[in-house]
Amino acid sequence: MDHPLFLELVKLTIFTLMLALGVNLSLDKGFRALRRPGPVLRGLLAVVVLVPMAVVLLLFVLDLPPAVATGLALLAAAPGAPLTTKRAQMAGGNLPYTWTLQLTLAALAVAITPLTLGIFYALFELETEGVSPLEVARQVALVQLLPVSLGILLRRFAGGVADRIGKPLILLANLLFLLLVVLLVVPSVRILLHFGLLPTLAIVATAALALAIGHLVGGPATDQRAALATASIARNIGLALFIASLNDAEKLLAPTLVSYMVLGSIVAMPYAFWIRRREARESEAAAP
Repeated sequence: MDHPLFLELVKLTIFTLMLALGVNLSLDKGFRALRRPGPVLRGLLAVVVLVPMAVVLLLFVLDLPPAVATGLALLAAAPGAPLTTKRAQMAGGNLPYTWTLQLTLAALAVAITPLTLGIFYALFELETEGVSPLEVARQVALVQLLPVSLGILLRRFAGGVADRIGKPLILLANLLFLLLVVLLVVPSVRILLHFGLLPTLAIVATAALALAIGHLVGGPATDQRAALATASIARNIGLALFIASLNDAEKLLAPTLVSYMVLGSIVAMPYAFWIRRREARESEAAAP
């Protein structure tokens, strides 16, 4: 795979995903959620602080291959997955809260991602240490913050246009993401089949810890717990790939990133089913 072309595809995919997010955001609902900043602050604590701390502890405890440790570090430093809202909806999460948290994470990623990476660089020997934090911040601003801002402006000042292009943009973004996954999975199949027990357990543990952290910090409301649990486990695979690509390490780290995407989804399935049943019982109990 030609590296410059792959990097451009990663950039285009993230840009499209974030533009689709901005265009389809419900600002009124998001602003209503911001009137009570407590849940959003709890969300930032879980996604930005506690999940990376859990990954740090895992890397200290487990003797993982450098490529696996680097992949987990990049995932910890890449919050705000563009598909978080869809996944939260499937898990019964509070959508206005999810939109607000996802937008906040997208805006803060310019500072959060290089800062988190800097901490991991200081503690561990990673495969991507050659990446400048300032370069990461600049690129995150271009491919993530800029398109979200453009989408929000389009929604604010040209709502009719935003309504017409919202769903096609989501479809295009999902297709680009699927293409990216295929280009990663096909060359990595042989490596994935021999990934090893310890790396697999480490990825499952990371996903399970992220899910548990989000649920426990999410507060008393079940739908907010579900939303934060989803936001905690749903790391931005595209952004992690982009950072890996800056150091020509995408092929080396692809097995870890793809494995997290697959195993994380499997880990989240029983939780989503449990939350749905819990919400159904709560609705029945509240019915007159």
